[in-house]
Amino acid sequence: MIKSADVVVIGGGVIGCSTAYNLAKLGAGKVVVLEKSYLASGATGRCGAGMRMQWGTETNCLLARESVKMLSNLAERLDVDVDIEFTQNGYLLLAYGDKMESQFKKNLVLQHSLGIPSRWVSPEEARDIVPFLNTQDMRGATYCAEDGHCNPFKVTEAYAQAAKNLQVEVYTDTEVQGIVAKNGQISAVRTNRGDIQTDTIVNAAGGYAKTVGRMAGIELPIFPERHEILVTEPVEPTMGPMVMSFYHNLYCQQSPHGSFIMGIGHPDEPEGFDIRSTWQFLQDMANRLVSILPPLAGLNVIRQWAGLYDMCPDRTPILGNSPQLERFFTAAGFSGHGFMISPITGQLMAEMILGKPTTFPIQMFDAGRFERGELFVEPSVV
Repeated sequence: MIKSADVVVIGGGVIGCSTAYNLAKLGAGKVVVLEKSYLASGATGRCGAGMRMQWGTETNCLLARESVKMLSNLAERLDVDVDIEFTQNGYLLLAYGDKMESQFKKNLVLQHSLGIPSRWVSPEEARDIVPFLNTQDMRGATYCAEDGHCNPFKVTEAYAQAAKNLQVEVYTDTEVQGIVAKNGQISAVRTNRGDIQTDTIVNAAGGYAKTVGRMAGIELPIFPERHEILVTEPVEPTMGPMVMSFYHNLYCQQSPHGSFIMGIGHPDEPEGFDIRSTWQFLQDMANRLVSILPPLAGLNVIRQWAGLYDMCPDRTPILGNSPQLERFFTAAGFSGHGFMISPITGQLMAEMILGKPTTFPIQMFDAGRFERGELFVEPSVV
């Protein structure tokens, strides 16, 4: 294994691979990616694969808008032969009650100011979009036809291939076991395959970002939280958009090959690394889903799985350097939407690490914002 590098990226998910590619593209020197298992083995490969621009904070809208643009022709941008299965069938976000309707309409004002083509639809119009939708008690919904879906494994593969084409070293089955630092400066990363001398680290370890931070003596306000997903048998195309309900705390979409992918959030899920599936999830998912999409009750479930969200207290990621340790950068805490904003996030992180002007401001998303009390609360997360 390589003995020294200009930058070591810890985490072989889509954020790590995107950041590594952009670092190499911008001339960072020797860049290394370390992944303890296989690429996309963590949150990336266990996510719902959706991508939406309908958010409630300006930065998340911008990150999503730019990433959708990049995903629309990613293979050409990266000069790789990888089909990421990019489709734009829209997202339909269901609104229940006065508070949610008010928040959604406030979100629309923000989204329209940023050129995002979302719109308010009545319950009747929502049924035109998804004919078997149960609209009882719905106030309406927001819909953006340019939201959609792509394959997270393929997106990661595309970035990894492009990075390797720029001489990035990617090591799988390589576990980081420690970080050597003294007097506020990094000197090496210790792995199960030997040490790599470096003065710059990118912590893109997802649900394990807090663990990696502690190796460097840094306490990050990021915590891992289990989320579960299931996939059904494939059937003929019957539903175009992703249907998402914050009221029911669920999302459901039909994938390009016909199966339905769906998941729910558990606000009371304890912090931890447990990624076992549960029968309780299967029961809870079915009970919630059939109340809004009744015909799906007859589908057979093929498999279910769990993964970790890397949660931040304000549901907005930490992107930036550590005030305690020079050149220890974190790109984590995405709270369930890291995949969909990964293209632009990797570019912004590379720009920041190399001291270049960032495409748009992200300096305020450093870990120090929690001590300063400058939070950026995202209201639209399942």
